[in-house]
Amino acid sequence: MKALARMSFAAGLLLLTAAQTLRAAAPVYDPLETFAPFEYAHPVSDYRAADGRPGEHYWQNRVDYRIDATLDTAEKKLSGTAAIRYRNFSPNSLDLLWLQLDQNRYRADARANFAGDSAPPAGEHTAGYQIASVEWAGADGRFEPVPYLVTDTRMRIDLPQPVPPDGGEARIRIVYDYTIPGQFGGRTDWFHTKNGDIYEIAQWFPRLCVYDDLRGWNTLPYLNNEFYLEYGDIDYRVTVPANMVVVGSGELVNPEEVLTETALARLAQARGSDETVIVRGVDEVTNPDSLRQAGGMLTWHFRMRNTRDVAFGASAAYLVDAARINLPDNRTALAMSAYPVESLEEGGWERSTEYVKSTVEYFSDYLYEYPYATAIAEAGIAGGMEYPGIAFDWYKSDGKNLYGLTTHEVGHNWFPMIVGSNERRDAWIDEGFNTFVDILAAESFNDGEFAPKRDGEYAPGGGNPVEEIVPVLVDPEAPP
Repeated sequence: MKALARMSFAAGLLLLTAAQTLRAAAPVYDPLETFAPFEYAHPVSDYRAADGRPGEHYWQNRVDYRIDATLDTAEKKLSGTAAIRYRNFSPNSLDLLWLQLDQNRYRADARANFAGDSAPPAGEHTAGYQIASVEWAGADGRFEPVPYLVTDTRMRIDLPQPVPPDGGEARIRIVYDYTIPGQFGGRTDWFHTKNGDIYEIAQWFPRLCVYDDLRGWNTLPYLNNEFYLEYGDIDYRVTVPANMVVVGSGELVNPEEVLTETALARLAQARGSDETVIVRGVDEVTNPDSLRQAGGMLTWHFRMRNTRDVAFGASAAYLVDAARINLPDNRTALAMSAYPVESLEEGGWERSTEYVKSTVEYFSDYLYEYPYATAIAEAGIAGGMEYPGIAFDWYKSDGKNLYGLTTHEVGHNWFPMIVGSNERRDAWIDEGFNTFVDILAAESFNDGEFAPKRDGEYAPGGGNPVEEIVPVLVDPEAPP
């Protein structure tokens, strides 16, 4: 409560400053008209109070996934089987399910190609998801094929029997594969480094659309925007060539099967260290003796509870380091970074884990305790993209830029990963809250080493956002 009170006070002070600035700039302008609260967007019901908080009969559906996937580095393909358990806590029976197929965004006929400037270069589209089978389990537990319809980035499954209300469940199994997009992938991709390709794998399995009390099924297509997803437990196994390292959302369940004795010992050391510990060093990346096994394939098993998504990175080129995260209730978590040697050329990523650790500790103290086992910064070309427990950051960032990027992307674990806002409709909510806390985190880190935060994310002109917004409020036609 103290943290929320501090945030509310700071937000109120910001609005007051804006109002005072507006009065000085344009005495005829009424700032209260601009900053007055909007009418409540949704009617009061048993499900939600007038201010949006859960009501007496609030409900939320849940979905658990068990995924087995294989990375084919020769064909640049990922193939998988997703076993899905969907639980319906709504008061309605559901005779169909809607799922998101985000990989279809990379098809030549994808709707996203015509939304803004996000179309891939000519000739670099993929075929999107290739669905081998969709099956439903009946009361006897046997799976049988069911009809389905794919439209752009969405799939509708027609069920032989409705999912009962108030706790009923359905089990679905989907077998699929897709070609991993290259450098145009945006949030998911693969690219070359001198010690091996790096794969940033996200939005990589069919995921349930949210069914809620506001709109029923939320089926907005994926147009390169962000997400709204149900929560549940995700248990996933990723099979890759044995020379690759995998870092993923959640906790590694089988470290003894995929890591060397040396790496295991260093990870154990890192769990008790506030200083960064090298787990896989520069000299080991090209040394076969540093591998668990010389050839073949290895399966990395991860598990994450009460999450809306998972993502992972995989490469033979990764250097890995880690350190302990200290949380308010004396729990600990693990900060980790994975990056190629190219990330050290600018003198930046050797401090990445320090930034991850600091971000999680600050946000946990200021807002809400970090609930996951690990927090990972992975270096690649996605630029800056967040998923629960892992962030894909630009692999050549350094100094203040890397600190700001890390804080922002790792900070998204609170907004929207924990809070769960609907980013498809309200992207400004999590970006706004996160940027606000980033400013305070920068002041706190290492006696303000990278403060004040005055970049384009904070204000387009790099100055004071209150002052920059005044001309727009006074004159809507004014340039930003």
